[in-house]
Amino acid sequence: MELYSDVISPPCQNVLLVAKKLGITLNVKKSDIHDPADIAALTKLNPQHTIPTLVDDGHVIWESYAIALYLVEKYDQDGVLYPKDPKVRSVVNQRLFFDIGTLYKNVLAGIDEMIADKRLSEELERKLQQALDLTEKFVTERPFIAADHLTLADIFVLGSITTLEWIRYDLERYPGIRSWVKKVTAEFPDYDEFHKEIRKESKKYIATHCPDLEY
Repeated sequence: MELYSDVISPPCQNVLLVAKKLGITLNVKKSDIHDPADIAALTKLNPQHTIPTLVDDGHVIWESYAIALYLVEKYDQDGVLYPKDPKVRSVVNQRLFFDIGTLYKNVLAGIDEMIADKRLSEELERKLQQALDLTEKFVTERPFIAADHLTLADIFVLGSITTLEWIRYDLERYPGIRSWVKKVTAEFPDYDEFHKEIRKESKKYIATHCPDLEY
């Protein structure tokens, strides 16, 4: 399987971690969404030319949530990352939808504001705090964010939380989130190296494309 990806992208990070947990080897093709040649190559596969894009024996999927669901439905036969029990799965789904519609949405908006204005507006500060308050509740009411073990929801929300580094957001008032991050990252023996790569590549990207952003 080929994955068109860039490790600085949280959606790409999420798919890479899902593959790691499932023991899947991906042929990663680094794609620069600012490079016309890479965009042209992606567009031949995916009319939205977005990353991540997965190609599995000619079958093309894009959108990180769709890719992750495809991978667990194909390879997670025991239903560990995506539990088969309808009630447990419904909580996983709720957390995933919360991430895409609330948490990650506001994290991205925060990055955009910091790049444009070097500060967060009061309105976005409020929305981001509300999203993090809910996340704190979710990660403290059970062992992991959606179940008593790691699921897709943990991986995707982890991507959103770690992306807060782009705006140097202080998580001091969220001890539950900080503890949960340690618990989730401990599920991946090579996570420290993975995170070092993310930071190294992110610094390169920021220096080139948004040098006014402190990282």
